[in-house]
Amino acid sequence: MTRTVFCRKYQQELEGLDRPPLPGAKGQDLFETVSKKAWTEWQAEQTMLINEKHLSLMDPDARKYLQGEMDKFLSGEEHERAEGFIPPTS
Repeated sequence: MTRTVFCRKYQQELEGLDRPPLPGAKGQDLFETVSKKAWTEWQAEQTMLINEKHLSLMDPDARKYLQGEMDKFLSGEEHERAEGFIPPTS
């Protein structure tokens, strides 16, 4: 049976993650409140930000920036996008 969560991004019951995506309390919070759909979308968004802004994950400031953007994205708040990115029309 598929595990569901009330996704904080989409504000509806959706399929949950298979396991916490990060270690510790932050990962457990994401596991309990973020859907698989929202997490997959964040991973694509994160990849664009890393590539377009030439971020190094060795840099603590870059990791802090990405975590802040992740929190905004997964909460449905306005977040930074990669320069030149045009979201697809529905």
